[in-house]
Amino acid sequence: MALPLIQIALDNLSLASALNDLAKVGDAVDVIEVGTILLTAEGVNAVKEIAKRYPHKLIVADGKIADAGKVFSQMFFDAGAHFTTVICAAELPTVKDVVTVGNSYTPIKETQVEMTSNFTWEQVTQWKQVGVQQVVWHRSRDAQAAGVNWSDKDLQAVKRLADLGFKVTVTGGITLNDIQLFKDIPIYIFIAGRTIRDASDPLQTVQQFKDEFHKYWK
Repeated sequence: MALPLIQIALDNLSLASALNDLAKVGDAVDVIEVGTILLTAEGVNAVKEIAKRYPHKLIVADGKIADAGKVFSQMFFDAGAHFTTVICAAELPTVKDVVTVGNSYTPIKETQVEMTSNFTWEQVTQWKQVGVQQVVWHRSRDAQAAGVNWSDKDLQAVKRLADLGFKVTVTGGITLNDIQLFKDIPIYIFIAGRTIRDASDPLQTVQQFKDEFHKYWK
């Protein structure tokens, strides 16, 4: 299995704060996420600025698109994002519109469906049918705060998604100790936000994640 990528989630309240965090680890991470909070605070300019400063990195605009898929996805992709997210509760035509817009670029821009507990496996099949390339298995910020841990149900769902052919990203308070839980699954990306940003040595933390990847994926 290929090594997973490490993605930093920038859910900062300002672009200045996000750029300060990126100055410490931007060259070390594989993927840079302009998080939903940062997008709300700073708009699409945050995507433009980060894409301009880090042209060799994959950029994700975590828009959690729920409607107006064509408009939002084109805004994010034109600003320099390689991937954007659609929330799993979005209607199928919205999901399809984002995929269609992404496919109009060369190379194509990919659609990630961000999954909460509000989905059905019938929907998952429909996402595959309309061309969705990626899914994000998401343990919510609020669930983390409530002490909800990764469960066998999570792991089984992630494996099922990978078996269906999706590139699977895992997020939600990921720590170094969590990585081993997913060792038998071809994870595409692990997202770490505060685990990296709030570390005493963020760069070392990124390297520790990569070291964990090398232990379990060859």
